[in-house]
Order: sequence, then C-alpha cells, then structure tokens
Amino acid sequence: MTNKTHSMVSEKKLLYRVQAHKDAEAFGRLYDTYIEKIYRFVYVKLSNHTDAEDITHDVFLKVWQYLTQNPQKRIASVSGLFYTTARNTIVDVYRKRAKQQVVPIEEGYGVPEECRMQKIDTKMEVETILVHVKKLKEEYQDIILLRYIEGYSLKEAAQILDKKYTHTRVLLHRAMKKLQEIINV
Repeated sequence: MTNKTHSMVSEKKLLYRVQAHKDAEAFGRLYDTYIEKIYRFVYVKLSNHTDAEDITHDVFLKVWQYLTQNPQKRIASVSGLFYTTARNTIVDVYRKRAKQQVVPIEEGYGVPEECRMQKIDTKMEVETILVHVKKLKEEYQDIILLRYIEGYSLKEAAQILDKKYTHTRVLLHRAMKKLQEIINV
C-alpha cells in the first residue's frame, strides 16, 4: 500500500469517526493534515494574512458542522470537501465586501543577509506570478493553485474540483496558456 493510499484510508477512518461519533480528536488529525494547505489556498486568493486566518477558521468550522450534522452523507474526497468549502467561503467573502490588499512586513532578525535576500527574491517572484494568476478566471486560478502551489496531481485536482480528469488536463493547459499570454504582455 503506497503512502498516498494509506493516507486516504486513514482519512476515511477519521472521517467515519467524526461523522459517526463526533470525534473531536479525529477531526483534530484532519485539521493537522489540512490546515496549512487550506490556509495557503485561501491566502493566495485573498492576499491578506488576517482574512486568510479568519476564512481558514471558518472553513474548518463549516466542515465540522457539515460532517457532524450529516452523519449518513457519503464523502467521496476529504480533500475535495475542504477545498470546496474553502472556495465557497471565499466566494461568500467576495460577495460581502471588496477584497483588501495588505502587504505584510516580515522581520528577519537573526537571519543572515544573504539568506534574507534570497528568500525575498523568491517571495517576490512567487508574488509576481500570483498577481498574474489572480487576473485569470476563477476555474483557471483554482487548477493552477491546486496543481502548482499545493502540488496535487491532475487526478487529485480533478477530484477536488469535481471534474473529469481529461477536462481538468485541458483546463490546466488553457490556464497555463492564458497565464503565459498575460505575463508576456
């Protein structure tokens, strides 16, 4: 059994414990597995650490409520549930208020200047690309974030997005082509 398969089986067991027994410890393990991924996904969409933290908190609260209030509901993909909830929560935020742009200032005390500069250069490159990604339509943003930021395979991204594998592959190709056009303008 591969690590990924073992992980999926383990997640299904945790999911069962949460749904059947409202097991907070089992949900805590799911939380530990997904907190960084969901936070990163939300942050890339909102570009605001405070909002990303709040939304990430809301996502986990909504997933807990959904699972404990729907114990008979079959969940095909645990990661799909988290990402779909995150995406829907972000849409709710967009509807409620305009997106705020805040650039955080991070202090680097105790870190050698060379390491700090390299970290800043890398961060600036990623942020520059993300600025362009945000110009894409929503479904293009989602596939690029899942594939290249979160590192999901195309098959996993297809499950999360609830799309067929071939459609997801075409979607990624089109998204990358459009991103390249935007960057080269």
